[in-house]
Amino acid sequence: MTSEISRPVRPAAMLIVAHGSRDPRHAATVAAVAERVRAHRPGARVAVGFLELSVPLAERALFRLREAGEREVVVLPLLLSRAYHATHDLPALLAQQRVRMPDLTIHQADVLGPVPEPLLTAALERRLAEAGLSGPRGNTGVVLASAGTSDPAARAVLGDLARQWQRAAGWHAVTPAYASASPPRTAEAVRALRAAGARRVAVAPYVIAPGLLPDRIAAGAAEAGADVLAPVLGDAPELARLLLRRYEAALGGPGARLAG
Repeated sequence: MTSEISRPVRPAAMLIVAHGSRDPRHAATVAAVAERVRAHRPGARVAVGFLELSVPLAERALFRLREAGEREVVVLPLLLSRAYHATHDLPALLAQQRVRMPDLTIHQADVLGPVPEPLLTAALERRLAEAGLSGPRGNTGVVLASAGTSDPAARAVLGDLARQWQRAAGWHAVTPAYASASPPRTAEAVRALRAAGARRVAVAPYVIAPGLLPDRIAAGAAEAGADVLAPVLGDAPELARLLLRRYEAALGGPGARLAG
């Protein structure tokens, strides 16, 4: 009678899916985020795909994972809100791929910020500190500048994040602004904070990677004379920790409790 040698079960692969951009800085930033995640989970395969404009597209990345022998994948949206890409584009794409590759189990994790998330505000504060912001917060107004969305629910979440961050961190005020789709623009928000009595105004881009819309945020900050402009969130370690939480939650694990 022969005994079978037990083999460790391979953990589900991760596919980090970002929007995509013609700006090469976008793909480079997504790759850096993936590298941080990979360092936390050396036993799991971590791949990257895009919804448009960059390669590989998400469907091609899924096919490559299947060809490499993966049979279970967690798709991790590198998206900050449940706007159109997260609620329509990505689910439709994954539904098609489940039909085309029935032997591949595909889970879709939640976006990074479906509700105000302390790890995201920690990342924003990290970037503001790196940009040189220090000292008393009670006289500092912050523009929370996002790419923009026409989805009212996504805008409401950003407004909730701004209010909760202001209360928790003790800023003079935190005002949302948008680079597209909705007012106010960054420059308008900077001027409004000054008019409301903020002695210093900092702009915190609530975007992950450089590109056209983050460049608009930076231009608006310069136009209105903001005192501090933080870099984009980029490969902040808090984002990697949050992606790992989403991974665990999608697999039914202790996602909300993962310390990272």
